[in-house]
Amino acid sequence: MNALPCVGIVGLGLMGQAFAQRLLAAGYPVLGHDVRPTPNLPPGLTRMESLAAMVNQVELVLLAVFDTAQVATVVCGPQGLLALSSARPTVLCCSTCDPDGLAAVAHEAQQQGMPFIELPFSGTSFQVARGEGVGLMGGDGALIERWTPVLDVLCPRREHVGGFGDANRTKLAVNLVLGLHRAALAEGLMFGRRMGLDPAKLLHTLQNSAAASSVMGVKGRLMVERCYEPPQSRVDQSLKDFKLIADLGAQRGQPLPLADVYIDLLQDCARRGESHLDNAIIQEAIARLGTQETPC
Repeated sequence: MNALPCVGIVGLGLMGQAFAQRLLAAGYPVLGHDVRPTPNLPPGLTRMESLAAMVNQVELVLLAVFDTAQVATVVCGPQGLLALSSARPTVLCCSTCDPDGLAAVAHEAQQQGMPFIELPFSGTSFQVARGEGVGLMGGDGALIERWTPVLDVLCPRREHVGGFGDANRTKLAVNLVLGLHRAALAEGLMFGRRMGLDPAKLLHTLQNSAAASSVMGVKGRLMVERCYEPPQSRVDQSLKDFKLIADLGAQRGQPLPLADVYIDLLQDCARRGESHLDNAIIQEAIARLGTQETPC
């Protein structure tokens, strides 16, 4: 192909817009669709009012919707890609999903002649927009190789981890560790704050100590300043992922006691109307276990 292929994005939230920014910067024509109002879209992105209007104009469709049910609806529903598409574009599913549910959707797509790649990302939307996200790929290696130019744009760092479902299993394991790192940082900073330490100085020390982790560079400033918008990754997204993690642990007889505590903290944020804010606000759930304080 001499001309760059047209790419469609379904779901124009934080991650969908990050994907659009990278593709547009690399010269790809991009069409986008979302059932919700989506103001402030990246310049150059053409918003389509329906899947039907988009699907036969693109060679590749990125799914950046919220959960497994939405992926199934977009791909297999009565007004989904399989029902609407005659050209059968390749689907790149970038949503974090239930691994078995995602595998079922992927197999159904392939059986009906629609190529499918599983590609959840590790990293915030800000990191993905900068090309720092890590793509976790599941599916056929030859198909993945075919789309190397696009993958190079979306995720210069990526790993092919196995078949359908394996990329989301890996993503959820990564998110388990990542979320607990985030909670540990929040608790440590709040502990230091209660002792009278300057949180900015404490964060700097932590980043140069044996306790250092990448979470400190991504979420540390938000916690120090206690400002949680605009979000890089939202509370409701983290809560959805951790409920998936808890369900999978229960199915396999593996207790996840630290994950249970993390879920309780996220649910406190959700009950207080903080679902749309950055998940660094888990610090405030920890603060609320002691003296009531209000974020900015």
